[in-house]
Amino acid sequence: MYDINSMVKKTRKLILCLFIFGQMGFFYFFKLPTLIPGETANFTNASDTLSNARLSYRAGVNTGAASSSTVKIDTSGHADNDTNHLFPKDVVCFAGGNLDGCYSQSLYTVANIIDTDDFNFTPALGGTALDANDYVIASQSAIHTVAFTLASAVPLDGDILITIPTVDITGKTNDSFPDTNSSIATNGFDRGGVVAADVSTSSSGCTNNWNSTETFTNGDASNDMTIRIDRNTDSCAAGATITVTVGSTNKLINPAPISTGHTQGNADVYTINVKTRDGSDQTLDQSNIKVAVIEGVLVSATVQETLTVTVAGVSADSGSYCGVTRDASSPDSTATSVPWGTITTFAAFRNAVQTVTVSTNADAGYSVKAEENDQMGKDGKTCNSPTADTADETDSCIQDTTCNTLCSESSSDEWTTTTKYGLGFSMANVSGTDASFLYNESARTFSSRQFADQQASNTKQNIMANGGPVAASQAYLCYRLNVSATQPAGYYYNKVQMTATATF
Repeated sequence: MYDINSMVKKTRKLILCLFIFGQMGFFYFFKLPTLIPGETANFTNASDTLSNARLSYRAGVNTGAASSSTVKIDTSGHADNDTNHLFPKDVVCFAGGNLDGCYSQSLYTVANIIDTDDFNFTPALGGTALDANDYVIASQSAIHTVAFTLASAVPLDGDILITIPTVDITGKTNDSFPDTNSSIATNGFDRGGVVAADVSTSSSGCTNNWNSTETFTNGDASNDMTIRIDRNTDSCAAGATITVTVGSTNKLINPAPISTGHTQGNADVYTINVKTRDGSDQTLDQSNIKVAVIEGVLVSATVQETLTVTVAGVSADSGSYCGVTRDASSPDSTATSVPWGTITTFAAFRNAVQTVTVSTNADAGYSVKAEENDQMGKDGKTCNSPTADTADETDSCIQDTTCNTLCSESSSDEWTTTTKYGLGFSMANVSGTDASFLYNESARTFSSRQFADQQASNTKQNIMANGGPVAASQAYLCYRLNVSATQPAGYYYNKVQMTATATF
């Protein structure tokens, strides 16, 4: 038989135990964590942004002859053993084996990469050859922007301590030459002459009372460089964001690749330590920030040189071209002809027009020159009597216009007088400003020129030009013809030729 009293007692004990356990669990769940004295926390949002994360270049010299502008590099045993990470326009120093300066105290510029172990540079070397123990060095520098948010307040007399890896087994941690070694642990950045003036500190969330004269330790064969930034007049509260910039132009030199185990395209990753301390130099917060330096990527393409010139006819029976309105009686041109047709009205201007369009990517631009083979001769005869420049109807030629007063292939004049006969032309811009002269220049109505005459040994002249690249620059080439009533009957013609030249 069951002992009722015993069962009740056991049940009461179980309930009491469950209640105590539940209370303990409830209390533990809501217990706030506390830091053990001496324990540190990590910063939040800690980062180091490099203005230039490209590895420096450091290769050995194989040969470099006196007065030469070509160097062959050594292909083994160095941080860089090929020219893959040497780019055109890189500035290089040919340094001696002791890294005690550059050849002739000069810097050189890479002109082009010949192959994996040869490159050209300017200017040429002097009268002394490079030594087989020399280096080819192209330094890369960066400004470090270190930012972090405090987990703990920095008290008055506390500080920020930044450790940047600069260890160099040769002890040369401040010679402005990029360092290299067999491992990341024994390699780092070179101080490159960074001083207190190259460090600045700003705060968000507390007053910016940081010492403007930072304290450096330079680093050596076994120690890294440190920068100490003291808190001056009050504390900086937890949650404040601190930004420290270190370096300036050509200072704080990025390392060259490590000489063992580095694969091009894989970053060498270095650790920068940032900590805050109290007045007794006890660490409050700290974080290790990783920074990756890696080869740059040369993105290159060869753009083909381009020059296109299009001549198009105009047949519209409306619109104004060089100030002349076209109608149904206007001669229609094509890309290859200006057919005046049969002249039945004399001492009256006839006007025709072509459109010239030019595109080029030439750095120094282009020019389009025009010339005629001769003046318009009956049945294409040579117009050389009495002289090549002055042949006229008495020689069965339609002369080149002399305009109202006097114009030539190189100078223009107004041509509005219908008693002045011949062939001439004018220009108008459609898009761009490339026409060499304009029909309405100097407040004229139809400023005109002659075509340069090959038969008369005239120098062909620009009708369009620009000193740089253009995209579809367009102008009207406006022809004008006026014939006298005493011009001998017959078929007259000449040929106008355009020559386009681009300067790359």
